[in-house]
Amino acid sequence: QVQLVESGGGFVQSGGSLWLSCAASGSIFRIVTMGWYRQAPGKERELVALMTSDGGTNYADSVKGRFTIARDGAKRTVYLQMNSLKPEDTAVYYCNVAGFINNYWGQGTQVTVSS
Repeated sequence: QVQLVESGGGFVQSGGSLWLSCAASGSIFRIVTMGWYRQAPGKERELVALMTSDGGTNYADSVKGRFTIARDGAKRTVYLQMNSLKPEDTAVYYCNVAGFINNYWGQGTQVTVSS
């Protein structure tokens, strides 16, 4: 059974930093991408950042230059360093692992940025 265990997040003032991590366990056939999505109240879930198996990255325009995604392939762990946080970054952040066959989601972790 595949599990994605997220950690990090929390509460920070505007301009502050937080990090997230997500460790995947279980059998996943050929990981294609690992990344992060977020969902704010009343809004749809949106891509924040993802990394492909060959190290390519893709960021939402709203976080470019502020967030950095990293991956430890051997440990199947993906990280998200979030700097210069803004109140509009407040959301539940979800880890995602896209395998060749299946797609997996973490349980979500809250990030709250106060103004």
